[in-house]
Amino acid sequence: MKIGFVVNDVMTEKAVYTTTRLAMQATNMGHDTWLLGMGDFAYEPDGSLSAKARGAKGSNYRSLERFLEDVQKPDMEEYITLSEFDVVMQRADPADDANQAPWANNAGVAFGQLIASTGTLVVNDPGSLANALSKAYFQHFPEVVRPRTLISRDESQITKFIKSLGGKAVLKPLQGSGGSGVFLVNTDESPNMSQIIEAIGRDGYIVAQEYLEEAKNGDVRMFVMNGKPLRVNGKYAAFRRRSSGSDLRSNMSAGGKAESVKVTDEMLRMVEVVRPKLVADGMFLVGLDIVGDKLMEVNVFSPGGLGSCQSLYEENFAAPIIEDLERKLEIRRHYNGQLRNIDLASL
Repeated sequence: MKIGFVVNDVMTEKAVYTTTRLAMQATNMGHDTWLLGMGDFAYEPDGSLSAKARGAKGSNYRSLERFLEDVQKPDMEEYITLSEFDVVMQRADPADDANQAPWANNAGVAFGQLIASTGTLVVNDPGSLANALSKAYFQHFPEVVRPRTLISRDESQITKFIKSLGGKAVLKPLQGSGGSGVFLVNTDESPNMSQIIEAIGRDGYIVAQEYLEEAKNGDVRMFVMNGKPLRVNGKYAAFRRRSSGSDLRSNMSAGGKAESVKVTDEMLRMVEVVRPKLVADGMFLVGLDIVGDKLMEVNVFSPGGLGSCQSLYEENFAAPIIEDLERKLEIRRHYNGQLRNIDLASL
């Protein structure tokens, strides 16, 4: 199959990224693999879609560094008609473009929708990704798995809510990810709470969320594919992200460290609760961030950590992801275009 991976910028990709690992895996499995940046698309005058793309010409790569080096060589860029692709996987991180290229996120999902209209399978489903650009998307999941949350810009309302939680809460912007702009506040110890609320509120709405004591031990990132935990040889693609020092954020991009974790029945029940919505929204591959018995976030854009999973459990979790895309294309051939993108994406 011909498969494209959409990233923020091909030239700033890193070998440790999960997208690089997936692209190399697809290449090693014999597929025609390309990387595309968010600013590389074009809608042609004749209504066709094209893009500047980069692909590696080698095969059987053993090194992620070598693979990415080949992709990023100066002479590897080509113009490609997007309708030629069998699959396009959207893997751009909205947080990376939030400040320097605020246009990119909406453009990325818009072009994703256009690509899907040509018959190319686009995962995750771009229509649902458009809804998920805001953290408000998370509030559509069942209440039983979510911590108590208020979304507002009103300081008095936020302060009252924090007091109702016992004076301790997590504040973060409605837009953005990667642990940016996340604060743990305590009414007894935060005399500058008004300034924190004002600073976060400059960029829009504020998410005030119940603080869970279990967060001291970090959170668990679990990969879910087609609404089910990703597992190879009985081992789950899941790991604990423990924050460095006293930093509240356990995101790997914020200095968190990966540790092996035992997946509990409680975690698996949580996956079952969110599975119907993930499947209905065409969310092929997501990362669930779990603290205690609550779900803190659903990363539907660019969940990372497959490399950590492989290192911790000595299993290649990238291979079944590419194999499942192959399976979806076989299903599409049987149904000759009768299945909608949103249905096939998580089938």
